[in-house]
Amino acid sequence: MKSPHPFAADGLIWRRLAHAGAAHGPAWFRRYSPPLIGLAFAAAMPGARRTVAANLARIRGDVGALRNAVDVARTFTEYASCLTDALAGDARGTADAIVYGERNVLAALKPGRGAVFATAHTGGWEIVGPLLMRDTGRSVVMVMERERVAAARQIQDATRTHRGLQIMHVGDDPLASLPLLSHVRAGGVVALQIDRSPPGMRTRSVTLFGRPATIPEGPLRIAQLAGVPLLPVFASRTGHLRYAVRAFEPIFVPRRASAAELDAAAQRLGDAMATFLSAHPTQWFRFQDEGVSPSL
Repeated sequence: MKSPHPFAADGLIWRRLAHAGAAHGPAWFRRYSPPLIGLAFAAAMPGARRTVAANLARIRGDVGALRNAVDVARTFTEYASCLTDALAGDARGTADAIVYGERNVLAALKPGRGAVFATAHTGGWEIVGPLLMRDTGRSVVMVMERERVAAARQIQDATRTHRGLQIMHVGDDPLASLPLLSHVRAGGVVALQIDRSPPGMRTRSVTLFGRPATIPEGPLRIAQLAGVPLLPVFASRTGHLRYAVRAFEPIFVPRRASAAELDAAAQRLGDAMATFLSAHPTQWFRFQDEGVSPSL
């Protein structure tokens, strides 16, 4: 995979600058500068704007040129704010999250049993993950696609691990890593993002917003092999260091699931994600085709 130019959106120089501002800048800068930076990136990246506009149109249809432009801009500003929150350091003492569907989390995380969380590139999982870990007492491993620049990835991984998240980077099917199964069987949580399917990853076909789509098969298989529930859970940013979590009903995949049962479970995941994105369309940070870092 070819490394981008150092000044690319996911390059090392911008990540260093973002980390310096988030970790060491004054409180007013961390709070008020990210939207302006997000707008600057939106203006400089027409390809990414087109990708975001296409995603928004897929979610909510045609809403007119003015509303579309506002929503595209808001997507970039929300992303910049979430990235700043994530890079700001240890958020356990300052961030807060409201959990909607807490009974679903409790149902999935019965004593002595692990779970697989299926999430997406939306507002602030890197903040919410440690908060859920704090509230449930479970160890969380976040499975993420590798970024193109190792040094840039290391900067962000350092803040993730500082908050207690364990990170595993994959470039293909997560099932290639047996430690994930061991972690879940020991009562831990494995969280995987289902809104991207890198080349070579096994997928299941679903219908998303009335159109054919695919989601990774890995979360389904891990839940199946470990005999644990699969919990669709997504986060949105509601303000400065403030987040909301929506947990849907757990999905139980039979140990000997047929192809039809796997397809049905995959569609339930797709339906949960579509429901969440319909309510929070400007918090879907899916612009990877244009070189934006897949950090969140």
